[in-house]
Amino acid sequence: MAATKAIELEVAGRTVRVSNPDKPYFADRGLTKLDIVNYFISVGDGILGALRDRPTTLERWPGGWFEGAKLSTRMDNRGDAFYQKRVAKGAPDWVETATIKFPSGRPADEVCPTELAVVAWAVNLGTLTFHPWPVRRPELDSPDQLRIDLDPQPGTDFKSAAAVAPVLRELLAEHGLEGFPKTSGGRGLHVYVPIEPRWTFVEARRAVIAVGRELSRRLPDQVTVNWWKEERGERVFIDYNQMARDRTIASAYSVRPNARARVSAPLRWEEVDQVVPDDFDVLTMPARFAEVGDLHAAVAEKAFSLDSLLELSAKHERDYGEGEMPYPPDYPKMPGEPPRVQPSKKVEGHWDESGNRIEKAKPQED
Repeated sequence: MAATKAIELEVAGRTVRVSNPDKPYFADRGLTKLDIVNYFISVGDGILGALRDRPTTLERWPGGWFEGAKLSTRMDNRGDAFYQKRVAKGAPDWVETATIKFPSGRPADEVCPTELAVVAWAVNLGTLTFHPWPVRRPELDSPDQLRIDLDPQPGTDFKSAAAVAPVLRELLAEHGLEGFPKTSGGRGLHVYVPIEPRWTFVEARRAVIAVGRELSRRLPDQVTVNWWKEERGERVFIDYNQMARDRTIASAYSVRPNARARVSAPLRWEEVDQVVPDDFDVLTMPARFAEVGDLHAAVAEKAFSLDSLLELSAKHERDYGEGEMPYPPDYPKMPGEPPRVQPSKKVEGHWDESGNRIEKAKPQED
């Protein structure tokens, strides 16, 4: 089929070119590239509220999503889709950037959306899912959001995460915090807590670890904070490493690469146990947004203190000996971090009672 001639759209005062507007993006649902662009425009205030002034990784599917399509997680961008962490060459001059630093210390200029036209421009490049950092310019080293990822493990599902949500809400309230839930667009549930940008990524991550540990104490059969999959069981994993530097999750209103073209949908707390992820997709969300507006608008308006959660973290370490936890494998060794060795692969006799590797003495030279 011959390529459809490009069109131009007026998006909040900018002209945005859409190439191949009739290109299938979710063929099973009859959705084209232009449909996806128009979807994001229809939830414009919401998606821009989620991204504004935040360095944002683009998850690009230039051929659209199809069954069997693979997302590359390597920097060589091999595969049907890939993450783009540096602004694309030839971007319009109104596409602003922010210079972030990866855990390795290397810098990169990432797209930093400031207006809706930037979103439309990125979607024309094949972006379905936006992954904003939990920081805003100019405070790029100080998170202004805690992102609590309730990740159902095999044998559990969205309803399992929803059952944990009320206890999480109570826990946050005990520490003077307010959370804002949303579907992940997959099987999980995300809760955002707006915070003052006064703490480091390490401190914000420790706060989420404290939340996870406390939840696992209250709901030991339903919640785990264990990093190693072999130890999680059929429970909901609180993925604390989503608060590590350069780790991001799909923004509210992002489209997820699955057959239904689900979207990540902000929720009211009272809705959490009443909905399923399939309720929210590219076709249904525009009407919902027109009815309820942006349920995450307050995330950008409020800011709470982390002091109480950091006190809880200190209590866990003082009373239970629960200190740092493993970082993702691509991170440099972090201060106080336990060994990154899967428990089943530890060889007895190579580790002390505290879980530290016993260093073998080097033979002395004559």
